[in-house]
Amino acid sequence: MKILVPVKRAIDYKVKVHVKSDESGVELTNVKMSMNPFDEIAIEEATKLKESGQATEIIAVSIGSDKAQETIRTAMAIGADRGILVKTDAPTDLGGVEPLAVAKTLKALIEKETPDLVIMGKQSIDDDSNQTGQMLAALLGWPQATFASEVKIESGKAVVTREIDGGLETISVNTPAIITTDLRLNEPRYASLPNIMKAKKKPLDVITPEELGVDFSPRLKVLKVSEPAKRQAGIIVDSVDALIDKLKNEAKVIG
Repeated sequence: MKILVPVKRAIDYKVKVHVKSDESGVELTNVKMSMNPFDEIAIEEATKLKESGQATEIIAVSIGSDKAQETIRTAMAIGADRGILVKTDAPTDLGGVEPLAVAKTLKALIEKETPDLVIMGKQSIDDDSNQTGQMLAALLGWPQATFASEVKIESGKAVVTREIDGGLETISVNTPAIITTDLRLNEPRYASLPNIMKAKKKPLDVITPEELGVDFSPRLKVLKVSEPAKRQAGIIVDSVDALIDKLKNEAKVIG
């Protein structure tokens, strides 16, 4: 079984994000970048399937500038066998390469590579769109299992436990299929130094969107990015009557 895993270079989740002074986006200069955490979970799950003998090859795919090669190499150090970079100078965060363009790019690569399974993060932590996996499944006409917290491969089918509002739901989908990962699926491993060195020698192909017949021209325009409103400090009241008075006359949340 061949598995394709898309990975994205994003601002590290530990970094406090700052909005640019002109409110055109977020500041990226001298900011630490890492693999999107949900994608780390996806590459870890694919690696586990390979280690259990259920997968034979893992392909890591990323869209971005040459710097995205670092993200692919990290995926290789965890367990991917080879990588593909779709090189573009367009930004890949807010207002850049949109989910539909990413889905169309992945569709073209899937038609070329013919994987049996696509495991990908449910969303990226920069734009939080949570759209690419669903769009990709629709474009391919493949079954999808989103928000996966457990994945098993049984008799050529993927049995996936999904996190839903009411609890958990377990479904079985035929392969090939799209699976998007949730936080509780696994805990990604740290890449060891020997594996990091080995990853430098693994094959990494660089192609362009034009070679795949995909247009990255944006359909949406970001008008403004702003900081969330700062929370006001709480207060302590000395009685229930005082609390009711403030809820009624100041907050106006009760009549």
